[in-house]
Amino acid sequence: MVKAYIGLGSNIGDGLKTLALAWKEIAGTEQIQAVCISSPYCTEPVGMESENWFSNAVAEIETSFSAEELLGILQKIEKDFGRIRREGDVGYQDRTLDLDILLFGDTISRKPLLMLPHPQMAKRRFVLEPLAEIAPDLIHPVYGLTVSEMCVKLAGENKEARQKIAKMAWPESII
Repeated sequence: MVKAYIGLGSNIGDGLKTLALAWKEIAGTEQIQAVCISSPYCTEPVGMESENWFSNAVAEIETSFSAEELLGILQKIEKDFGRIRREGDVGYQDRTLDLDILLFGDTISRKPLLMLPHPQMAKRRFVLEPLAEIAPDLIHPVYGLTVSEMCVKLAGENKEARQKIAKMAWPESII
């Protein structure tokens, strides 16, 4: 079994409900053992223009799937939740559900369809803060820093560090 971390995001519809239902779908998948999910965070869009803010969270799982197999499963779940990926779309789009593999064990891969660790995670507060909540001492396999150290480093570096983000709570009826 490999430990993996998945970023969950939604900015169309009821984001909290979507993330919770997606988490239940992931957790109910054979060959995946759900470990935990962070608190949800309300975050302003980064890298795109949108009036819709995101609900974000990070989940920890253990799986016997390969990274590529896990990606296929996550993309199917996105599609089941109404995610549309159009060829030719440039940049980020509003989406019902976004599931990203952030880390897959210590795997380092630069394949075009699956780059691991996720190439943007170190620049995104909406990834690092929920990840630090559930795995503060996890060491990034490329940077050699803990997630907590990456949060501190990001805080002084760039525009994304000033992204508006607010920790929320899961409604009891959802998780």
